[in-house]
Amino acid sequence: MSSRYPDLGTANPDQTLAALEGTVERVTFANPETQYAVLQLKVKGRRRLTTIVGPLASAKEGELLRLKGRYVVHPRYGEQFQAVWWYAVLPATVDGIRKYLASGVIKGIGEETAKRLVERFGAETLKVIDKEPGRLLEVPRMGEKRLAMILKNWQEHKEVREFLVALQGLGLSMGLANRIYQHYGAEALEVATTNPYQLALDISGIGFLTADRLAARLNLDPLAPARLAAGLIHILDTQSSNGHVYVPEELLLNQSRELLKVEAPPLQKMLRSLAEEGRVVCQELAEGRAVYKRPAYLAEMGVARALAGLRQAPAFPAPLHLSELLEQVQQRQNLTLGAEQVQAVTGACKEKVVIITGGPGTGKTTIVRCILELYRQLGAKVMLMAPTGRAAKRLAEATGGEAATIHRALEFSPQEGSFRRNAAEPLSAEVVVVDEVSMVDTYLMYHLLRALKPTTRLILVGDAYQLPSVGPGNILKDLIDSGVLKVFRLTQIYRQARESLIVVNAHRVNQGEFPVLPQKFGRADFVFQEFEEPAALHQRLLELVTEYLPKRYGFHPVKDLQVITPMHKGGLGVAALNRELQQSLNPDNSPWLWGDRHFRRLDKVMQLKNNYQKEVFNGDIGLVWGFLKDTDQLQVNFDGRLLTYDPGEREELTLAYATTVHKAQGSEFPAVLLVLTTQHYMLLQRNLLYTALTRGRRLVVLLGSKKALWLAIKNDRPIRRYTDLANKLRGAVSP
Repeated sequence: MSSRYPDLGTANPDQTLAALEGTVERVTFANPETQYAVLQLKVKGRRRLTTIVGPLASAKEGELLRLKGRYVVHPRYGEQFQAVWWYAVLPATVDGIRKYLASGVIKGIGEETAKRLVERFGAETLKVIDKEPGRLLEVPRMGEKRLAMILKNWQEHKEVREFLVALQGLGLSMGLANRIYQHYGAEALEVATTNPYQLALDISGIGFLTADRLAARLNLDPLAPARLAAGLIHILDTQSSNGHVYVPEELLLNQSRELLKVEAPPLQKMLRSLAEEGRVVCQELAEGRAVYKRPAYLAEMGVARALAGLRQAPAFPAPLHLSELLEQVQQRQNLTLGAEQVQAVTGACKEKVVIITGGPGTGKTTIVRCILELYRQLGAKVMLMAPTGRAAKRLAEATGGEAATIHRALEFSPQEGSFRRNAAEPLSAEVVVVDEVSMVDTYLMYHLLRALKPTTRLILVGDAYQLPSVGPGNILKDLIDSGVLKVFRLTQIYRQARESLIVVNAHRVNQGEFPVLPQKFGRADFVFQEFEEPAALHQRLLELVTEYLPKRYGFHPVKDLQVITPMHKGGLGVAALNRELQQSLNPDNSPWLWGDRHFRRLDKVMQLKNNYQKEVFNGDIGLVWGFLKDTDQLQVNFDGRLLTYDPGEREELTLAYATTVHKAQGSEFPAVLLVLTTQHYMLLQRNLLYTALTRGRRLVVLLGSKKALWLAIKNDRPIRRYTDLANKLRGAVSP
């Protein structure tokens, strides 16, 4: 929830807030989806209009508003009033009433009708509409049909106003109250006051904790079934966001008991009820009883069944003269495949479902390029996919083919919230190649498999030692561990790659060996510089990014260099480093305050979530291109595509001079500067270090301590993810 909204848990949400009252003179900008708006308010006693910003999209011209909020000074637009809490009072002046009705707030009343109404009834116009509606027939050109429309919409508008005022009295923001009303309509107040936990289930942005605080204000029973159910679902959702497909029942009950301050018996009873209703699925596994949210269970089971069915169905026929065709491909591409690579390419033409896995320098991209050309010779349609936009772009550049994100290939529809390509309308490709499979979560894999024809060959490519997906599941590892699918492991590092210390060190780390650590910049593409003191490391990092590396190697400090760190917080975390790097690399452009964040033109920024309407995805990097003063919007250039962001979309963007390892996964950068210290102790894992090192293409600079490096290498026990895909896949193919 945005910081401009009051915390429902505070004793007095209005504390330290200023009060303001005035009439809306003009609506400069309003977004009904995000509720953000910019208004010009006529305040009594002030000659100039006051700019109001906040969740005010439902406010109309002519309305008298009472607001509470804070005055802030915007570096470009001057003083503004940031509204936290507000409600509308019916206007009392003739001019205010005319503007209010002319704004279109009541269907059936436009500018001309509003003018005739106030000419006839003056300051009593709204009172007449509310109390003596029959008198409206005294107005010229007011027929019975229009009168009925006006009265119907007036009553609906009145209910909305009453509802919004009531919910604000409970401490909810106007923006949140509007979203609740838009979802439930006339039943909104009843749902919000009798079962606020339903809000958390139905409305994005309202979590369990918000609903629970609202329930406490309403003095609802802490043992109410709705509360117990919502608490259990909240724990399942929290664990899902940590990558788990299911939660062990004991862990679920323990965490729910701690959250709800309720003993186990009523929680166990509620869990049985949720299972009977079909909202959760409880399954006995070898390791104990597991609890899934129903969609997660269906997705995991669906992946297992789809892969089992796919590998058994007939496929596009492999050619009899495959070895001869492969020789021709090698000649045309002027390369000689190694024995492992030949086996992988041959397997990709014979097996129905294959996995090709290997570390950097083992030729995965070369194999994909050969597979693509072979199948083209055979007249088969091949689709190349990757989970992120950057990974898809890299795949296209490396193979010379067209590649798309999985979401785009499956034609995700933001309006419908579903994929257009599915079992009823499958993809037309005979062969589908998916790169960076370690980043694909259980849900996305399920939807991909549903969209494949039974005859389609599926080739999955990835590095099993990289970090798993951000979403739930550990797809690549589970599929390999199942022992069901044909796996081609690439272990040979080829000559050109062997000359790269980045590649050599990545493999050494992966094998639990200490990397080779040249400490001076020279011919090597890997440099280690040791620092025990964070302040000294911090200073050296800024020197390298702003001066040394651009001068020595010709790297562009913004486009070519990427700082990676495991942590968000602290002096060497993403937030602090981004502020420092922004000031160092982009000092000449004036800062522009966007909510609580400062951006400058040409700042490096990253998309934090998939936005299907804009066709920009989690991890995509762009440059701030400009600001639209009148509408408070931000423009970002993503590889030549100029996208506009409303103020309500602020949480989708962040500075990207520095980023986490997870956010960098799937991308490659000309040069990477990796910060690794014992401050990152909780996050020091071998697969995290391995993933970070393999993000650099031409240079990796590791700054930190040997102790932190050794701690990461020794920690080969990645955080456990609760999945059962490997077992389910084995079960699906057993006779």
